[in-house]
Amino acid sequence: MSSLTRCALLALCLAALALPAGSASQERTMSNPSADAPPRKVVIGTMMHAMYSNYPGLDARLKELSDFIDRMAAEAKRTYGTGLDLAVLPENAVTGGLEGDPKKITFPLEGKVLDVMGAAARKHHTYIVVSMGLAEDPAGGIYTNVGVLLDRTGKPIGIYRKVHLVDSAPAGNLEGGLSPGKEFPVFQCDFGKLGIEICYDMSYDDGWETLARKGAEIVVWPSQSPQTVAPRLRARQHHYFVVSSTWRNNASFFDPTGDLIAQTKEPSSVCVERVDLSYVLLDWQPKLQNGKALTDRYGKAVGYRYSEAEDGGIFWSNDPKTPVMQMVRELGLELSDDAVERSRQLQNQIRGGPPSRD
Repeated sequence: MSSLTRCALLALCLAALALPAGSASQERTMSNPSADAPPRKVVIGTMMHAMYSNYPGLDARLKELSDFIDRMAAEAKRTYGTGLDLAVLPENAVTGGLEGDPKKITFPLEGKVLDVMGAAARKHHTYIVVSMGLAEDPAGGIYTNVGVLLDRTGKPIGIYRKVHLVDSAPAGNLEGGLSPGKEFPVFQCDFGKLGIEICYDMSYDDGWETLARKGAEIVVWPSQSPQTVAPRLRARQHHYFVVSSTWRNNASFFDPTGDLIAQTKEPSSVCVERVDLSYVLLDWQPKLQNGKALTDRYGKAVGYRYSEAEDGGIFWSNDPKTPVMQMVRELGLELSDDAVERSRQLQNQIRGGPPSRD
């Protein structure tokens, strides 16, 4: 197949994958505005641990979770020679295994939970997403399923309240009587913008689209469901990293191409991965040579994962003095979103407007 023919076919494929005009997801293009900035390496830890057995008590559970964070930090040091930036705990990590009405399956944040988890954050100088059933306003009957974000000093800087709770049919309530959240916040951390979704949120588009529109760069997904196909779709569709933290089967990392880049399947295990938030997405093009052009020019100063099967990949810089976007410009390469938009405009010009969606 000639290069010209292959380019033409690739353009058609990219156009077919492009999101329809006016969609919420299209408001964020495939290019990364921070790609012109120096590398931003973020070391993230996640875990898989089943909590179906009898609840061991709050003190024992908090000790258990602290031990998992210790293991994440040790793995970060061993693998990358650095500290941990973010630790993600599974859905209901603090309260998993409790049964009964909302008063029996929730705890207040203040007190033991914040004391122990805050100490873990300070010990390892890391952000932590603490997932739990929260006794938010017992007097008002408000109990929620949340992800609480602690900063590196152990201070709570945000709470995501699970919006899409599961119908507890035939009881006529949600998750035993919990209250659903109303918002999809994005939290500013010192390494970038973080979003949180929880378990059943995966089945609804609104949260994932909203987080993309608000500029989330990492979305953590504490969950009891160990799905991998749907998270890959979310990561690719919205071009952010997705990190799952689960009870069973797997806990995984997905990059903005939708690729599964790290995973643990061992019971009661941790998984630690380093990602770079200053990245670009590049599709097949003659100058790229499937990434070889960059390594020929920049050597170990560039890193990437490229898939010949997918005709594209994600690229980042390992040199603080040379942003990855500078490399792209110096080699005359074209970003994925630019190629898609260029083809879209030419298509519309030749057909006399966008295609009908009736």
